[in-house]
Amino acid sequence: MTDNNFGRRLANRYELLDSIGQGSMGKVYLAKDTLLGGVPVAVKFLAHTLLNEQMAQRFKHEAMTCAQLGNNSIHVVRVTDCGVTDDEIPFYVMEYLKGKNLSQVLNPYPLPVKRFLDFTRQICLGLETAHKGIILDDQVIPIIHRDIKPSNILVTQSASVGELVKLLDFGIAKLMQAGNNEQTSTFLGTLAYASPEQMEGQDLDNRSDIYSLGIVMYQMLSGSLPFRPDNIDSFGGWYKIHRSQEPKPLDGLSPYGELPKHLKDAVMGCLAKKPSQRPSNVRQLLAYLEGAIKTPSSPKTPSRPVVDSPKALAQSVQSDEDWFYRQHAWPKDKPIDQIVFPQLLTMNKRQLPTLWVMLPTQEIEQRASNTGYNNFLCTFSPHPMVLWVTAFYGKTQGARWLSSYLDLKNKHHQKIIWHLGENSNYQVLFFSKESPNQVVNVRSLHIAAPQRKLLKEWTLRARTAMSVGISQDSKTILRKELNERLKPRMLW
Repeated sequence: MTDNNFGRRLANRYELLDSIGQGSMGKVYLAKDTLLGGVPVAVKFLAHTLLNEQMAQRFKHEAMTCAQLGNNSIHVVRVTDCGVTDDEIPFYVMEYLKGKNLSQVLNPYPLPVKRFLDFTRQICLGLETAHKGIILDDQVIPIIHRDIKPSNILVTQSASVGELVKLLDFGIAKLMQAGNNEQTSTFLGTLAYASPEQMEGQDLDNRSDIYSLGIVMYQMLSGSLPFRPDNIDSFGGWYKIHRSQEPKPLDGLSPYGELPKHLKDAVMGCLAKKPSQRPSNVRQLLAYLEGAIKTPSSPKTPSRPVVDSPKALAQSVQSDEDWFYRQHAWPKDKPIDQIVFPQLLTMNKRQLPTLWVMLPTQEIEQRASNTGYNNFLCTFSPHPMVLWVTAFYGKTQGARWLSSYLDLKNKHHQKIIWHLGENSNYQVLFFSKESPNQVVNVRSLHIAAPQRKLLKEWTLRARTAMSVGISQDSKTILRKELNERLKPRMLW
């Protein structure tokens, strides 16, 4: 369906180009500011369905709020202009920000502790600015956001600070001023993130936003909500949950290892049912988080390296995954020796094929910059079997061949082969023979599309293929074929 607003020019200045989002009160468009040479901006309109005097006033308050807060903090979206169209529709203009909202960032997996702390600190700084308030009629009026949730938090890139987090959508923000007798019979907010007192229509203070932030913090660390009713569309179900059900403990919910106790306590403190039991203000919460930063982590959860370059920022998702792999220790049922074996890891319902390798520390360091190769050989007779070969080659060191057999009649091995076919790459986890309890290097190797197709075909064929001999004979056949092709020193 064609949008009639495309190409429209507002105030003889802002030319609408595309629809880019929907706020609590209206639609948002990408536009160019023709007065400033085509600089991209975002324009938000009040929805036609909300077009009445009361909502127009609220929309004006949102623009005014964001204009002042955006000038006071880089962590609130900045409004630069406002007006009314020829057909009396209010609009305002704000900075155009490329990025993802927090909900998108958390898909498909949550944040490691360092990135969580960085994001939360920035959210708190933006929220603190709102709670300190804006100047209205020569008075300082505190602002309660009332709709803190992942989709109202934007993560963008900044050349000066790296990942920059900003609060969006103050459309239902409450101005805490005397005589503001806002009607409370209609619930305003998002059910999953609303505080108990917000659900009840009580007078709110900044601790209501802290409760909502607590749910967001919980979600950033675990990837899930702290509680959920049977019917997620039911006001009554959410009301009961927020009023009486305690959040699930965070223990074991982070895919990156155990969380510091101080950090878990800070999150749970925000989720207290009574406002008096929560941090009294955002500054107090920031102090708790500072304590979490200073509390030593378990040896099994080393800190993720700080992202400090544009290239590293662009690879932040990949870095998070790398950080996940590095949390694993060498299995207790495997010998401390130069061996290779495949392993399927689960990360937020994703099945990730990996190859675990133990070598001397010196060799791992020498091969850190080697070029990686792989190949897959298969035989169905006498027994269905795949030989998975990974090689690392350097001019100085030559080749190091890492080989592993996968039995096509073994269900676990079938899953590994299938997911190798499903994924475009796999990770090689290097463990040091001298220090086996921590991954010391991770290499990602690409699997060519023809190979991926073959791997899936072999898995499907194996379901009906008959074994007419022993698996050892198939291993001998595959080993001989590989020796004839390559004849290198191999690690079996």
